[in-house]
Amino acid sequence: MAASETIPAPSASDGRRVPMPLVYRYLGDKRFAYTLPRALSLQILHPGNAASLVQHVHGGLWAHKQRAISEMVYIAYSSRDLRSVMRTAHTHVKGVDSLGLRYHSLNPDLFFFQHATYVETLITSIEVFHRPLRREEKDELYQQCRLWYAKYDISDRAQPADYGEFVDYFDEFCQRELVVSPDVAALRHEALHPGTWFPKKVPHAAIRALLHPRAAELLNVEPGAADRAALKAFAAQTRLRAGLTPAKYRLIPAARHRPED
Repeated sequence: MAASETIPAPSASDGRRVPMPLVYRYLGDKRFAYTLPRALSLQILHPGNAASLVQHVHGGLWAHKQRAISEMVYIAYSSRDLRSVMRTAHTHVKGVDSLGLRYHSLNPDLFFFQHATYVETLITSIEVFHRPLRREEKDELYQQCRLWYAKYDISDRAQPADYGEFVDYFDEFCQRELVVSPDVAALRHEALHPGTWFPKKVPHAAIRALLHPRAAELLNVEPGAADRAALKAFAAQTRLRAGLTPAKYRLIPAARHRPED
């Protein structure tokens, strides 16, 4: 199959044994977890998502993300039928955001945007901590991310068909939909200063350099040369440590089971 060929996402009735070798290789890696402040800083700028974090998360933003992303990774790596998990976990997450608009976390547009931040962050994590990706590899990885999304059994109406469309969708969505809502003030510091889990190990200067340009703009962060140097040094140290670590232990615990199990 050509790398640029569009792969239809499997229907809910398909088996869970789907071919996702690039997702298996990189999603569960600790280096993806290190890059997660990039995704979260975008998520808090969506008014509905920000409201859900303020109104429904208790005990710390990053403690919540540790649980939620570990579950997300487990679902991606598992061949078990876990289609009900996401719906069950998100059914109660609804309300009115700080702009007076109703939200529900299972709304396909809101749910897919949150997933899209992880896809975009996954690609960034590979290019920062592993190696540059060729365009055809990004095409192939994106198609595998569509298969990963299908495991949630959430409407894919917002999901672009290929990587080129995904880039356009993501850029347009970030420009059109992301704003500094009143809830951002309650989330900004913790999002950029992780107090727990793997992101806690990332220097603050490196986190600044990891931010998506739209998030940096809206959060009034101006990454400079020192920030970029800190990220470059942290990435080099991380690659060195990874080279000395057995493959299994380069993964977060939720990914340490075989995809075919």
